[in-house]
Amino acid sequence: MNKKDYYEVLGVSKDADDKEIKSAFRKLAKKYHPDVSKEPDAASKFKEAQEAYAVLSDPEKRSQYDRYGHAAFDQMNGGAGFDFSNFDFSDIFSDLFGGGFSGFSSFGGGRNTTRQRGSDKLMRVDLSFEEAVFGCKKTINLDFYENCSECDGKGGKGEKTCSSCHGSGTITREQNTLFGAFMTRTTCPDCNGKGKTYSTVCSKCRGKGKVKTNKDIEVKIPAGVDTGNRLRIASKGDPGYNGGANGDLYLEFRVKDHSLFERDGNDIYLELPLTITDAVLGCKKEIPTLYGNVTISIESGATTGDKHRLKGKGVEDLHSGSKGNMYVIINVVIPDKLDRKQKKLFEELRETDLKTGEFKKIEDYLKKNK
Repeated sequence: MNKKDYYEVLGVSKDADDKEIKSAFRKLAKKYHPDVSKEPDAASKFKEAQEAYAVLSDPEKRSQYDRYGHAAFDQMNGGAGFDFSNFDFSDIFSDLFGGGFSGFSSFGGGRNTTRQRGSDKLMRVDLSFEEAVFGCKKTINLDFYENCSECDGKGGKGEKTCSSCHGSGTITREQNTLFGAFMTRTTCPDCNGKGKTYSTVCSKCRGKGKVKTNKDIEVKIPAGVDTGNRLRIASKGDPGYNGGANGDLYLEFRVKDHSLFERDGNDIYLELPLTITDAVLGCKKEIPTLYGNVTISIESGATTGDKHRLKGKGVEDLHSGSKGNMYVIINVVIPDKLDRKQKKLFEELRETDLKTGEFKKIEDYLKKNK
């Protein structure tokens, strides 16, 4: 069945901000709520508006909808479309009808037995340059949640139906508002919407089913990681709800700079200073690499910016395992100060300098224009 566009349902444009979307839903909720509207199709229009608001008010779901339309939620729910039964409309209905109002009895506010996965967590880990390049093992101290060993994650012993809500998970009360008397429904405070309680609440986890644990865990960090890369550690995030799985922990790396090497992706760069003599005459130079020292040949007439490639002396790729290259960049250093002997040698050299065509271009021009 073709569904109506969510933006069209709320009567807003596709670039509407959160305030506009909320305001549009408030108007529709006030108009079509089945407890106040006398229109024959009020229930269906109210449900339609609820679904549109539940999607467009959530940045992630809105992004999915903008990209894939209704198909984004049909695939996740076996073709049944977006499930908004657990969406919290209480702030909207509280503003419209008074505190505690949870919406039309057919939508939401029911027994809260859905397993919900816990949220993911992020931790930043500092690495030295070498640790990132070659990989390492890190011992990390973590606070995380695991099932309580005393109650096996249930929260207590002697399970029974909640006497306050009789297993429904909600409490229904009559409330007087400007629109008349309404039946309001709220989550049962005694069982937190589960519909069941325990004869004995677990003293270790205080009924939560999970306990906070502090442990040192050893993490293997692969070779080739760089600043901003993340590593997933399963089930070490925030605890789930109603027996849901824990979220995951993500380690985000920050790699320190090296005193000599500069990294660009999988390639390594090294600036090699040369004296004027070595640059002019050429030489052999021993240089460091990630994998030990090597000797390279510098041809005569080297200039600043010349680049020498050492194949396979870079960083191992995080996914393919192949290695990048190392590039040696020549920097001819002009001395700031000379001693008497050096100065004399340069004076003698100046007298024997070979003036190439490049020099003569300027000399000839100056002579012509005197």
